[in-house]
Amino acid sequence: MWKAVFCSVLLVLMFADWGTFASGDDGSNASEKFNHFLSKVKLPNKLDFCGEQIPLDNPIMRERAEREFYINLQSPGQIILYLKRSGRFFPIFDSIFKKYNIPEDIKYLAVAESGLQIAMSPKSAYGIWQFIPSTAKEWGLQVDDYVDERLNIYKATEAACKYLKRAYEVFGSWSLAAAAYNMGFSNLSSNIDFQNTRDFFEMFLNEETSRYIFRIAILKEILSNHRRYGFDIPNSEFYKPYKVRRVVVKEEIPNLAEWAKSQGTTYLWVKTLNPWILKRSLPKPKDSYVIDIPEGMK
Repeated sequence: MWKAVFCSVLLVLMFADWGTFASGDDGSNASEKFNHFLSKVKLPNKLDFCGEQIPLDNPIMRERAEREFYINLQSPGQIILYLKRSGRFFPIFDSIFKKYNIPEDIKYLAVAESGLQIAMSPKSAYGIWQFIPSTAKEWGLQVDDYVDERLNIYKATEAACKYLKRAYEVFGSWSLAAAAYNMGFSNLSSNIDFQNTRDFFEMFLNEETSRYIFRIAILKEILSNHRRYGFDIPNSEFYKPYKVRRVVVKEEIPNLAEWAKSQGTTYLWVKTLNPWILKRSLPKPKDSYVIDIPEGMK
């Protein structure tokens, strides 16, 4: 019961001032206002992903796009969190993408994968870029009992760039590269060979991958034009990247709390900034660890 009340209050707060879409102050409830808004807002005439146009004149493709469009708009709280988190993570992505010559639109792939939060799938995909353990190791990430670099935003983003760039070289388009990221190189290659096409929008694939490019493109559309869809959130409310100082450690850390104190910070900050550290200690590294601590501290 309390959940229904909470959701109703949330929707009233979000949509009460949307005069263009919502009905007037005549006692109509939040659900009616929300449904009225959804009935008025329409899918844009053009969508693209990494410069590749999505053929919305094809009724199959339009229906897929509309599905993702309305499903995402039905979750306004999630969109708000995506926007806020983008303020923290998109600058990191952009700097690494430039190094690998990766299109900016790929950052919306990360939103589609994890909502820009540390998440684990039923198939043990973990982190913002959702690598499974075997793929993570294949692309150079350390995954063991003490360290899981799928949770290291810098290293995991670099691994994702390497994967996607290689997929683009193999398959020739960013749509297919993203599809390979979702379903794997071998599965996509098998479908290309069987269906005799390299056009993602001419292929029949599993439901998850068939929806994947559309979900990414719709997230790009909504987040890039959030005010158009009623999410009038000032940039000042977006989460900011943490200001950090990077400490190179070449020895064992037997007690991470004591180490944090020696650096003038806390265990809370060390674990928050370095979720890839899984335990309360770290063994001696093969080379070194790079640990972030808040800037301005010792």
